[in-house]
Amino acid sequence: MPVKTVLDGSAVPVRIWTDDIDEGSKAQLANIASLAFIHHHVAAMPDVHLGIGATIGSVIATHQAIIPAAVGVDIGCGMVAARLSLTANDIDEKRLKKVFDQISRDVPVGRDQHADGRVLVDAVRPFEPGLKALTERHPQLLKAFGKFSKWANQMGTLGGGNHFIEVCLDEHEQVWVMLHSGSRGIGNAIATYFIELARKDMARHMIHLPDRDLAYFAEGSEHFADYVEAVHWAQEYAMANRQAMLDLVLTGLARHLPPFTVTTEAVNCHHNYVAREHHYGADVWVTRKGAIRAGKGELGIVPGSMGARSYIVRGKGNAESFCSSAHGAGRRMSRTAANKRFTEADLARQTEGVICRKDKGVVDEIPGAYKDIDEVMANQRDLTEVLHTLKQVVCVKG
Repeated sequence: MPVKTVLDGSAVPVRIWTDDIDEGSKAQLANIASLAFIHHHVAAMPDVHLGIGATIGSVIATHQAIIPAAVGVDIGCGMVAARLSLTANDIDEKRLKKVFDQISRDVPVGRDQHADGRVLVDAVRPFEPGLKALTERHPQLLKAFGKFSKWANQMGTLGGGNHFIEVCLDEHEQVWVMLHSGSRGIGNAIATYFIELARKDMARHMIHLPDRDLAYFAEGSEHFADYVEAVHWAQEYAMANRQAMLDLVLTGLARHLPPFTVTTEAVNCHHNYVAREHHYGADVWVTRKGAIRAGKGELGIVPGSMGARSYIVRGKGNAESFCSSAHGAGRRMSRTAANKRFTEADLARQTEGVICRKDKGVVDEIPGAYKDIDEVMANQRDLTEVLHTLKQVVCVKG
């Protein structure tokens, strides 16, 4: 299905793959499109919703500039999934409850992290030189770490919010493992530090913006190269973090399920990141804030909400979307609104058949707080092809 809504009136148009969009999100997209360095147009995916500064579910191509707040504070947040040789016949409720408990023991969630004696040293070691070089140039960054300073202990940990680990079944009753996480406290600290530097740059150069969260670094400016180095470090850390957790989960599954192998290469993709790409005749910086890359033939993951279907997709390389796709269902309401509207009984009903937390602490993650994932997928038929449809049977929340 093609673009459903176009916003004109700014420096470049905004092309939106849905008509289910609130006025606040439209205003944010118009703000972005008004910036002088935006390339060609702004693309908004069918899961688009209000964010901080930049809209979640937006793809922003820029000439010689990057907006740190558009990349976001969970740099490199994304998904990983792997199909196993197991089928539904190899699992039952008793085994799955043991799997849920094992994952909960092996993978720290929320603000928890690995104890000093359980740091994943092999996964952490490659990141030490890069971080050391960065903090030598920016010693103030160490202060930003604060309580998240043990970045090594957070390798292989889930985090909170909408992060999750799931065991799923696909349309052929094949077992999959899928999880969602990012660069943890270290990514947040890097993002927060550089967002503040960008704001200070705007004030120093008296650059007026429609939203202070659209503060940017221009190529050649004092902090641009260091931000690019830092954001790529955090993106690689996020990808390694997901792989480390996947390894922990597979080891845990092996303790309670029949012997198995991973039958397909793991799909590991960011949906909050920036990359250098070529679009509409120019080499530009592409920021995907709540969107995945969906170049022709590229594999990606579009998860539904807790209790809903998720999809393994193949990109169609749609140029108009900057070769992008939705990153999930997208929130329909805030966490505060969800907690006011829904109860634990609603959560239990909407997650029936899924072994997961059903307490007050995760009501804000109820499927009813999200957009309909099937409607999102219908609206992006010109962006991706569905390869597999997954339904979770176990969900461990952050």
